[in-house]
Amino acid sequence: MTSRREPRLADAAEIAAEQGLTPARISGLYKDRAENGFPEVAGMRGRARLWDHAEVTEWFANRPPARLREHTPPARDPQDLLNAAEASRFLGYKNPNQVTTFVRDHPGYFPDPDVVEELGTAENRYRRQLWRVQTLLDWMATRPGRGKHAGAKRSAPALPDVPVDGDPDELLGATEAVVLLGFKSLNSFSSSLSQGNLPLLETSDALSEKGGRRRWTRRRILEQAAQPRGRNRR
Repeated sequence: MTSRREPRLADAAEIAAEQGLTPARISGLYKDRAENGFPEVAGMRGRARLWDHAEVTEWFANRPPARLREHTPPARDPQDLLNAAEASRFLGYKNPNQVTTFVRDHPGYFPDPDVVEELGTAENRYRRQLWRVQTLLDWMATRPGRGKHAGAKRSAPALPDVPVDGDPDELLGATEAVVLLGFKSLNSFSSSLSQGNLPLLETSDALSEKGGRRRWTRRRILEQAAQPRGRNRR
């Protein structure tokens, strides 16, 4: 007798990362499932709800056009620069901090800023990140989670070759961490990081000069990879 293959389960953070939403929005869709037909929970991990990934993906692909899919951004010069709040509004998000959340909590999901301005005083420095309108338009056309409304499905970008035996103090980004930790995609890595499943990476060793993205030493990433499987969920 052929055994039935166990479905892949995903929590709200992973689904949100794939669909360009927030975990709270996924919880809201589940709460309104009687009206919208959102899939039932398929399991639990602690207090976190888990859904059948295939069922949720199919639901998003076949649901009526969402507000964001219908959103037409205002006419702007493609070279105009927008800060994070302006970019959020341009993309149709009600939350002005949405782009900031993408950059902070989902490494690799949103494009790097085109310009980073160093502002403030020597005692109180801060960065302002700016995106060109054309960069935002390009992301809108290809962002994950657009389902059948996105046209032909794009192939996932190939992951780089990252040697395990390189300089232990070399600073690596999220894409390299994906490879060394054995994740299949940036989305799954981002989801696991946001859930606290990668405790050694919660503190970064540095930030990139462009975009302020987190960087870790190869040593720290490999130490995380060596942790027991239960602390490093895929």
